[in-house]
Amino acid sequence: MTDLSAPAPVPRTALVTGGGRGIGRGIASGLARAGFAVALVGRTRAHVDQVAAEIRAAGGTAFAASADLVDATEVADAVTRAEADLGGIGLLVNNAGVIERAETDFVADDVEDAWRVIETNVRGPLLVTHAVLPAMLARGGGRVLNLNSGSGYRRASTYTGYSISKGALARLTTMVDTQYRERGIRVLDLAPGHVETDMTGSMPMHEGRTDWTPLEAVVALVTAFGEGTLDALSGRLVRAGVDTVETLLDASDRIVATDARTLRLPPYGEDDPIA
Repeated sequence: MTDLSAPAPVPRTALVTGGGRGIGRGIASGLARAGFAVALVGRTRAHVDQVAAEIRAAGGTAFAASADLVDATEVADAVTRAEADLGGIGLLVNNAGVIERAETDFVADDVEDAWRVIETNVRGPLLVTHAVLPAMLARGGGRVLNLNSGSGYRRASTYTGYSISKGALARLTTMVDTQYRERGIRVLDLAPGHVETDMTGSMPMHEGRTDWTPLEAVVALVTAFGEGTLDALSGRLVRAGVDTVETLLDASDRIVATDARTLRLPPYGEDDPIA
């Protein structure tokens, strides 16, 4: 197993953005079942309130706040209140995200809609992570999980804004890992696969799909990361429905040794001057 010094003990608490619906709702509920106190932050107060009430009814601890995640003031306020309510945030799950309204190539796309996607999917995680990190660093440890996509790492013929946003998010993961790993921060990109939600169900590319990724597979990886099991893979990408906690632990040494599962510039050879 790859040796990576563990961060200082962190609170068994989590903040999940976009926790009122879809994958975020499943992650928040799953973390609560695993014993995490959970803060849910989303645009629509009724949605996060409902999920928080369900968690409390099941015996868990939950806090809910509404915020426009591209508004720095609203994000800072929500994070401050969540930290005060939970006694600190040990795990941040940047889940909230959107996709273009039309499945098309770049020229046919509405560039303003593409920019809406980029702003939401990049500025949101940027602001929330920036607000959460200071307290994590002061404690000597914390974990940040970014809901990413294979689209951020691979070429695609449609959804240009979405792919750009997820590529930028992958770079944020790399930067946070590079800058703060030695200070106890661990950060992971998680591609959830094809989970059946209102968003994926509305996408033409998924019409007729029957092989959906179980939400439980996503929750299992999020929980394992929150508990520190996947710390050795900090700065890298995992994919629910293909990876499991067990297969990732088995492959951990190889992943790190080959610098796999991360954005990088492959050289054309040892004499490549920009290698």
